[in-house]
Amino acid sequence: MKRYDVVAIGHLDKGRIVRGDEARQAVGGAVYFGGIVLARLGLKVAVVTRLARADSWMLKELEEAGIELYPVWTEESTGIENYYPDPNSDFRRCRPLGFAGTFRPEDLSRIQGRLFYLGTVMAGEIDLEFLSAVAARGPVALDAQGCLRTIEDGELVTNGWDWAEEALPHVRYLKLDDREARALTGEEDLERAARRLAELGPEEVVLTHGGGVLVLAEGRIFRAPFRPKSLAGRTGRGDTCFSSYLGRRLQGASPQEATKFAAALTTLKLERPGPFRGPLEEVARLAARL
Repeated sequence: MKRYDVVAIGHLDKGRIVRGDEARQAVGGAVYFGGIVLARLGLKVAVVTRLARADSWMLKELEEAGIELYPVWTEESTGIENYYPDPNSDFRRCRPLGFAGTFRPEDLSRIQGRLFYLGTVMAGEIDLEFLSAVAARGPVALDAQGCLRTIEDGELVTNGWDWAEEALPHVRYLKLDDREARALTGEEDLERAARRLAELGPEEVVLTHGGGVLVLAEGRIFRAPFRPKSLAGRTGRGDTCFSSYLGRRLQGASPQEATKFAAALTTLKLERPGPFRGPLEEVARLAARL
């Protein structure tokens, strides 16, 4: 059985990004943005994903980053259109373009990890059976974005998560954004939302929002701001923030250090489309000023 620091599990997004009047095709998904960050930090990373064989080109950049790949071939790939009516705004609308199906326990293959990172982008990507099977292998970090998404009038919208109370006891690290946290807890205040979520099981809760990141860990709240010069790289913000936080925690950083590092790396990523490709020295310099 092969061992990794992080086994990242999630759909790749054969996506389309529309900002104002400009449109482009783009690969996305938590395992894409997050997997590359984790590999850049020097961790040994595997990615388990589901996609159509015709879209195997989406794996190239992950492979070039040194990530070992475990694809499960399906009839179609997952795709999402992210539409930003105002190029300078955080607001976006999402439309599904395809779905690669629900992960199954047998998709895990013969691999083991110090941490299993589940990065969901669409409802139905994981279920309780699969989450339980992953948790039986080791600690779970869950980006629950997809768990809260439903399709209404052809659009992906953030809604409820009817099996959250069964799921969250299996999760050590939980990530949501501010809209998702409000939808799940009913709390407008992010600190109260984080504490409500921690009561359901997760030891550490990471909440992202337009202005930065809030982390609940070891019973304490940590905050750090995003200070980008532009939002050209808005897509992938949460994936980048969560994965950089997880990576630094695995490398022994305290929650406060990891929070500042994640905010700094995410700030730099927000300024450029695609996954983070900047120098880690620049991240460290910026983190020291937050």
